[in-house]
Amino acid sequence: MEDNFQSAYQEEEDRLNHVLTEIDSTLERLRSTPVYTGHDYTEQVLEDSREQKRKDLAKLRQEPYFGRLDFQGNDEEDRKALYIGKIGVDREQVSDRPLVIDWRAPVASLFYSFTGGTEAASYEAPEGLIEGLVYLKRNVVIRKQILERVADTYNRDSDAPAVSDEFLVYRLGENKDNRLRDIVSTIQEEQDKIIRAAKNTALIIQGVAGSGKTTVALHRLAFLLYQYKEQVSAEKMIIFAPNRMFLDYISDVLPELGVGNIAQSTFPDWAAGVLDVTLPEQDASEVMSRWFETAGAMPAITEETPGRFKGSTVLMSVIESSVKLLETSAVPEGDFSPWDGAVLSRQVILRWHNEEYAPYPPAKRKERVMARLHRWIEMELKKSPSAAALKERKKKGAAREKAYSAKWPKYEPLAIYKQIFRAAKVPEDWPAAAPEEIPPAVLKETVKELKKGILREEDLPPLLYIHYLLNGNEGTERFDHIVIDEAQDFSPFQIAVLDLYVKGHSFTILGDLSQGIHAYKGVHAWREMQTLFAEEYTAYHALTRSYRSTMEIIEFANGILSAGVGSELLAVPVFRSGNPVRLISYEADVLPGAAAAASADQRLSAVKSALAQLSGREYRTVAVLTRSLREASLLYAELATQFEDLHLIDGSITEYRGGLSVLPVYLSKGLEFDAVILADADSAHYGAAAWDAKLMYVGCTRALHELWLLRGGELPPYVQLNAEESVSGWPELEQQ
Repeated sequence: MEDNFQSAYQEEEDRLNHVLTEIDSTLERLRSTPVYTGHDYTEQVLEDSREQKRKDLAKLRQEPYFGRLDFQGNDEEDRKALYIGKIGVDREQVSDRPLVIDWRAPVASLFYSFTGGTEAASYEAPEGLIEGLVYLKRNVVIRKQILERVADTYNRDSDAPAVSDEFLVYRLGENKDNRLRDIVSTIQEEQDKIIRAAKNTALIIQGVAGSGKTTVALHRLAFLLYQYKEQVSAEKMIIFAPNRMFLDYISDVLPELGVGNIAQSTFPDWAAGVLDVTLPEQDASEVMSRWFETAGAMPAITEETPGRFKGSTVLMSVIESSVKLLETSAVPEGDFSPWDGAVLSRQVILRWHNEEYAPYPPAKRKERVMARLHRWIEMELKKSPSAAALKERKKKGAAREKAYSAKWPKYEPLAIYKQIFRAAKVPEDWPAAAPEEIPPAVLKETVKELKKGILREEDLPPLLYIHYLLNGNEGTERFDHIVIDEAQDFSPFQIAVLDLYVKGHSFTILGDLSQGIHAYKGVHAWREMQTLFAEEYTAYHALTRSYRSTMEIIEFANGILSAGVGSELLAVPVFRSGNPVRLISYEADVLPGAAAAASADQRLSAVKSALAQLSGREYRTVAVLTRSLREASLLYAELATQFEDLHLIDGSITEYRGGLSVLPVYLSKGLEFDAVILADADSAHYGAAAWDAKLMYVGCTRALHELWLLRGGELPPYVQLNAEESVSGWPELEQQ
């Protein structure tokens, strides 16, 4: 077997040297070609192509490819060795196959879908289904032009067993830095199906923690741009992420895949831009404080909770009927007379409004009618008998035209929103009372804030919908595709509104209901979103395999979900074992499960000791997670005197810097760390409610390799039931 490995390694090293020589030759030729700076369009296009190829080849030199697949189609005489990389490259000389095949190419799908066996394999190509035999599937690791690793996951000609997970486990065992990385060399079959799914589908992905949801969605964007290059463009795609720091965290993935110019935003930032409104600077922090910083139990959540109601389709119906009422009674009563003796009948104006300009949305229809009325005035002015009469009529006409325009509804989203909630004077044709569908508590709170000029994030979907009903898509381009990350925190109303701004219901909607810690505004079940689309325009996928954490961490976290939430959305771990989850009391002599009240000094000493031990290992990222931001801030102030590379993540920063971090557990969602210290993991900080269990689950599943839970009192019940999945005490004490 050793001889076989040496032979494979030598073969791949020879191949790498050949590829690098050919890349360097092509790159030298391209760089020696003078850059065209003239005005000929054809030459400009050719120069753009050459420049893109220069960039691709320069990037490719460091890591030309990551996989090899030997495949023989049924209609082919010989098997071919296909090398697969992030960027496809043709050979200098005409050949039957490229030097490197792009990972998004149809044949490359075999590299991800084929998992072994002697049966025929197949893939979908533009010319139809291609069938044949796979003889070899090989992973290679190349870094800075050096071949570091060769691993065969299938070899038809060998008696050795397939080791499909060996390479994956090797890559998962690598430590994290401060950026999310691409997974193009380790995409799994279930992930590949999602990446290559059809474009015009609202794809909903339920993925357990660590299943690669975000990375899969980003790779899907790269695939769509490759597969539908004539139909979509990067400039018309957008990614909605939970916060600006998360956007920074994922910012390297698409450039690594050779994709640029895709907009990345939070929903509030994008919506506020469309509406040209400003949210209070402290809106997000105030909301977080209300739901996460209060001592004791979380406030009750019902369908009448403001975030839930304003995110419901019930409010959509209220808005739609209100705008329709404005539209049907828009034309003012009575004929229009710019001066005595000139009359434009209301019947004519109604015909313009209700028939000729009927296809236009209300605001544009009003604009068209008023423009036509203005032209009618100008025509009537030409009939003036004298210059004096003309001057007098112009003056009267302008004044009466302005007064007539003021009688029309004000087609401004905020004005109409205030009217719907009765926070402003309503039109005469509207009922005096607010719509019965609006819960009294929501009505009272909203009126109070609107009168103060305060808008909340939850007000943005209703305002956007009013804006759309009034103006259509005017001024805002429709997207070719929208990615929504952490979608369990989005409301049905948000999705329904965004569907108005995307072509063909083309969504990738991904999240995890088990991490639904923002249930006061998000969905409680995926059917709340699925029912927004016709059956033929939506699809659902579940990713249950977790690639982030060790088996020990995943099994411990699964126990919390089972006992604390009663969830069946449990993760299936990749076979990657590590250290057991560690339960540590702030008082060393306190047994697990016993009540204790550790002092502030004991707590601080324990956290310092834990951070010192874990940061002293070969980990790039270590996080201390607290229950609240207040606790994180106080702990950071104490720890910063001892640990120089320590950062406080408080929701205001836009860049994740890696290293050592202190942050509240609710701000950790979406991030991952080599090691996690969950401070205050006791029943005083995490109650018995399902919401508390979800919070703790989020904290535990941030850890890749090591998880320590520190506590000052009794463990929550769902951890007590799960205690056999862990060890107690400090590592030093265990060794004594």
